[in-house]
Amino acid sequence: MMDSNILQNFLSPPILFFFLGMAATLVRSDLEIPQPLPKFLSLYLLLAIGFKGGVELNHSGLSSEVLVSLGAAIVMAVLVPIYTFFVLRIRLNVYDAGAVAATYGSISAVTFITTVSYLSNLGITFGGHMVAAMALMESPAIVIGVMLVRRFGQTGEGNSFSWKPIVEEAFFNASVFLIIGSLIIGMITGADGAKALNPFIDDIFKGMLSFFLLDMGLVAAKRLGNLGDSRWFLVGFGILIPLLNAAVAILLAALIGMSEGDKLLFAVLCASASYIAVPAAMRMAVPEANPSLYVAMALAITFPFNIVVGIPVYHAIIGWIGR
Repeated sequence: MMDSNILQNFLSPPILFFFLGMAATLVRSDLEIPQPLPKFLSLYLLLAIGFKGGVELNHSGLSSEVLVSLGAAIVMAVLVPIYTFFVLRIRLNVYDAGAVAATYGSISAVTFITTVSYLSNLGITFGGHMVAAMALMESPAIVIGVMLVRRFGQTGEGNSFSWKPIVEEAFFNASVFLIIGSLIIGMITGADGAKALNPFIDDIFKGMLSFFLLDMGLVAAKRLGNLGDSRWFLVGFGILIPLLNAAVAILLAALIGMSEGDKLLFAVLCASASYIAVPAAMRMAVPEANPSLYVAMALAITFPFNIVVGIPVYHAIIGWIGR
């Protein structure tokens, strides 16, 4: 089952377009997605998945099971950057360790969206509240990462350091604001809103995702050479830590009693790494950290691993535990 799911996922058009983008960079083709199209595609995907999640929440409501799931999401978003920070300190300085820990404590919305497409292909349902979990998990890791750097190192700013812009970036950045806003609009409009936006939200979704992943492939291949002298340690970290985080998430999801689709989405959220929100915050909060390091790890290692191998592997583990 796992082999067939990996093959099916690998042969899906969005994943193949990701590797087409990587191939274009590696053979030095002049293929590129002109700006600002990548930003537009990112905003579209966030709007679409947030809106659809809100519609699902309109159907299901906020039950105790939903609230427990959201609480578990926040707990993982706090714990992951703490223990990964101390693993990273084996080879990295305080600043890089804090920034990378924040990166892996946060989430990748595009990995989540790719998983939604994977579940849709298999006909597996999931709760709209998982979109809310995604939004809640993006910000806590940023605050935890900055706190770890402040506790174990010196930012070089002394008493002039201000939390206000960091908190604003963590909780009001564009991706968090749009996903929560779209979720609320979906909840308010419900089935009528879904019917009105169906051609925009559903019919063109996979095409837009394919276009976005083509651009991600172009960018990821360019980041492969940015890992420096600790590249093998960081490559191992970028693969093994997501597996560990996913395993913990799957066990926690089983204890809570999540459905199959929700378990997979929760595992993917815990296993992914941010390459948008966290880098923006870390560049401001921890300027001593090396951006090419934490962006390269998230985008060139963990992201492709998750969308090609991780998603079907996590799904297989969920099925094995279920049996």
